[in-house]
Amino acid sequence: MNNRILSEITIGEQARITRKLTEKEIDLFAIVSGDLNPTHFDQDYDQPAHDDGRVVGHSMWAGALFSGLLGSLLPGSGTTYKRQQFDFYHPPHVGDTVTAIITVTEKLLEQGTVVFDCKATTENNTVVVQGTAEVYAPTEHIHNSDAIPPDANVSRHDGYAQLMAGCKGLSAVVTAVAHPCDELSLRGAVEAAEAGLITPVFIAPEQRLRDIAAKAGLDISHYRHVDAAHSHDAANKAVALIRAGDAAMLMKGSLHTDELLSAVVASKTGLRTERRISHVFVMDVPTYPGLLLVTDAAVNIFPDLLTKRDICQNAIELAHSLGIAEPRVAILSAVETVTPTIPSTIDAAALCKMADRGQITGGIVDGPLAMDNAISPIAARQKGIESPVAGRAHILLAPDLEAANILAKQLTFLAQADASGVVLGARVPIVLTSRADNIHTRMASCAVAMRHAHRLTTGITPS
Repeated sequence: MNNRILSEITIGEQARITRKLTEKEIDLFAIVSGDLNPTHFDQDYDQPAHDDGRVVGHSMWAGALFSGLLGSLLPGSGTTYKRQQFDFYHPPHVGDTVTAIITVTEKLLEQGTVVFDCKATTENNTVVVQGTAEVYAPTEHIHNSDAIPPDANVSRHDGYAQLMAGCKGLSAVVTAVAHPCDELSLRGAVEAAEAGLITPVFIAPEQRLRDIAAKAGLDISHYRHVDAAHSHDAANKAVALIRAGDAAMLMKGSLHTDELLSAVVASKTGLRTERRISHVFVMDVPTYPGLLLVTDAAVNIFPDLLTKRDICQNAIELAHSLGIAEPRVAILSAVETVTPTIPSTIDAAALCKMADRGQITGGIVDGPLAMDNAISPIAARQKGIESPVAGRAHILLAPDLEAANILAKQLTFLAQADASGVVLGARVPIVLTSRADNIHTRMASCAVAMRHAHRLTTGITPS
């Protein structure tokens, strides 16, 4: 890249660039500028600029194209801005191809500046922005042969929006919230209630709960409250509330998971069914089409074959509640062939046969499958695997808790996935959030559990 110094620039000289406005461009500009106006992200946002039903881009995105031209092409390296003046006529929309042109109109030698006419138009010759820019031109030649733009990636998550949209029209589910005795767990329950997902019943020491709510500025006066002596008592009373038919969901507060689940699995007073309980992460992975369910990452440490059968069935039924009519289940292992020295491959083969014989129903089960074969059609094709599941799984059933937990956290922290979760197999779905989960995750978990609770109660899959 060679720049043009002040003495070389001529009146009428031009430079141009053509760019297509994409969602990624909008995301990147929003990150840099901090402009999060909903008109740039929501096509249903009620604003006149959405005149053709498409998302509107940032008007200054088109203006920034002039900066790229001036700094990279004409005059190029060494250029600095003095002033600019733009008029914006028509906002660019996603999918528009915009051409920006700069034309030299004046050279001010004494000041060392060059004035440019700037104009950007769409492929239909609609003027987006027009104006002038004055820059200090470089006085020395600069050759930049290593100018490589940085690689930038942004993640768009729409799984959470889909979950919330799937809850519209459903009535809030009465939820026993066990020991919400810190601000995060209490706020998560209150915000889920305000979103119409749950009707909370708080089970906790009364004065402690009121103190936390007052300190956090939360109004809980119109929600039912059951006094409890301590966290263990809160867990037992929450379970008793559900056994009495006064609640249809259970939500973990700030107590330890073991305390809550001990009350859930108690043989005489708990919420056990004939099926083993298991945990499912519902993950919105930006690079994967649709939601991805990972199980079991939180409850069963070394599940045997029959436990894996229940884990599989629980996940399939949750997928039904999320609108997946025939979920594809990949039974994961290190390899895709049945290998006696790798026990998880033997379990995978047995689970597939159990599905063939009706011991697992409602989904398509295949395995063993390595991770790449389960989620990548290219990897499955290269290895010659012919399977209705390979390359496009909805559910990933890991060999044990360690593998599932590592997988879920890799997706969260390396692939920037959003993760919500629920415990299944008890009489009601259980929102089992981590103490590290934010409000966003807690809300998503409530949405997942709410949809499943409605399906358990009515037998009808939410649309």
